[in-house]
Amino acid sequence: AIYVHQQRNSWKHKCCDSVIYIHTNQFDYQSCLCYLQVNFMNQLKLFIELTRLRKPIGFMLLFWPCAWGLTLAYDFSKNLNNYIFYIILFFLGSVLMRSAGCIVNDISDKEFDKKVFRTKSRPIASGKISNTLGWIYSLSLCACAFLVLINFNYFTIALALSSMPLAFTYPLMKRFTYWPQLFLGITFNYGIILGWTSIKGEIDLVPVLLYFGAIFWTLGYDTIYGYQDIKDDEIIGVKSTSIKFKKNPKKFLSMSYLFFVISLIIIGYLEELNFLFFIGILFVTYHLFFSQIFKLKKNDPLSCLAIFKSNNFLGLIIYINFLINKVL
Repeated sequence: AIYVHQQRNSWKHKCCDSVIYIHTNQFDYQSCLCYLQVNFMNQLKLFIELTRLRKPIGFMLLFWPCAWGLTLAYDFSKNLNNYIFYIILFFLGSVLMRSAGCIVNDISDKEFDKKVFRTKSRPIASGKISNTLGWIYSLSLCACAFLVLINFNYFTIALALSSMPLAFTYPLMKRFTYWPQLFLGITFNYGIILGWTSIKGEIDLVPVLLYFGAIFWTLGYDTIYGYQDIKDDEIIGVKSTSIKFKKNPKKFLSMSYLFFVISLIIIGYLEELNFLFFIGILFVTYHLFFSQIFKLKKNDPLSCLAIFKSNNFLGLIIYINFLINKVL
């Protein structure tokens, strides 16, 4: 009788903010389930914040070059099923690899991010997610991206795997050179080559020219992006083209965007695209030089961010321009 009486006493076990009661060896599963749900949602929220999934500009800027290369290479007189399938694969790959890259970047820049107002609250910099868990997330995302990649031909798979060192060493470049944006451009626009080879199975002059031109596009928009943190970057010793060309950024941006526009014109000529393509280039040129360079206020972080984000729209316009001219 004494044993039963003792078993009927209640014990309280604190589990975070929840209290779990145990009566006569009966576990309060409802309270435990509630705790697990709250914990899962908190971890999910941190994961989304860590991978920047709420900020699609990053993976869209990675996706558009893939879409350009694929569209230039595809023969639209044939069945569109492969085109749609590949465009979906490239989109998924862009989301996965951009997310993995964000985590590697945050792990690499953890000590720097702690000293920058805009980045100090990031999950890894703030200690909400450990480096170990970050690596687990990143490797898992890379594994998912590999499952996407193996749907392409062997040549495209080999080219994609060969670009991995560039993708994961980019965060280190800002420690050694004022040109980390150049390495970002080399990495981010590699999808032009992959999009082309996924259809053609070989590299040609057209995707190479567009690739080099797009690198200058990235040089421009990421330089604008860098002006958000330029004061903090100078204090902590981080290098960038934003700092290197801070005295006359518009001259550097004009040169970069001019090379990009010239590459588009050359591509239109080589591919024998019709006059509608060149009319589209006029709009692209207006956006780059007026909506971005002319309106740039490098001391206004919100202005810099808005101009940077507008490149997602520009990527879409270029894609539509290629698509219309290839279909017609």
